[in-house]
Amino acid sequence: MNLALFDLDNTLLAGDSDFEWAQFLISRGVVDREIQEAKNVEFYEHYKAGTLDIDAFLEFQLAPLTRHPRAELDNWHREYMERHIRPIISDQARTLVRSHLDAGDLCVVVTATNSFVTGPIVREFGIHHLIGTIPAVDVKDGAFFGTSTGTPSFQAGKIVRVEQWLEALGLWWGSFDNSYFYSDSHNDLPLMKHVKTPVAVDPDDKLRAHALEMGWKIITLR
Repeated sequence: MNLALFDLDNTLLAGDSDFEWAQFLISRGVVDREIQEAKNVEFYEHYKAGTLDIDAFLEFQLAPLTRHPRAELDNWHREYMERHIRPIISDQARTLVRSHLDAGDLCVVVTATNSFVTGPIVREFGIHHLIGTIPAVDVKDGAFFGTSTGTPSFQAGKIVRVEQWLEALGLWWGSFDNSYFYSDSHNDLPLMKHVKTPVAVDPDDKLRAHALEMGWKIITLR
């Protein structure tokens, strides 16, 4: 059995799910366009530079979820999937995932974006496992508190979360003949160095340079 790990934003998606969620909320008048877009640009620049404060980002990312009932958010998400997400899923990305599923590989998406936004997207690919940042939720009504729980699934935190997930399944890295991780970002270098077969997907400049130096496979899903 092989293990196939996939980053989501700008890897399986030809875009960023959190950015698209913000654009959807802007289009509905739920958040202020000027403030939201300015903060998005600021956080994205830090992300590209490898200096993102993940706690500050999550506080910003999760705040809009606290202002609306869960049922309303779930209804919005279905519209968001149709308008913003399915158009940025390429046939190449679907084919890649399907090749691993058909081979019987254990497949999981590992993303820093919160699981509310990403859960339905992962299921769209036919993947049943998601390791994402977990929003804190009121168990009585599903309402969001605006904070996260556990280790954020970001940079080296992705290794921690993958290993916790594997342990919960009674597995470890040595359970697999091969392990893959597909990503576009140098922020994922810790996990990419941890698997047997790292694959750079439409990589940023830092990841491309590292992949070329190390002889890693580079592909495009666009």
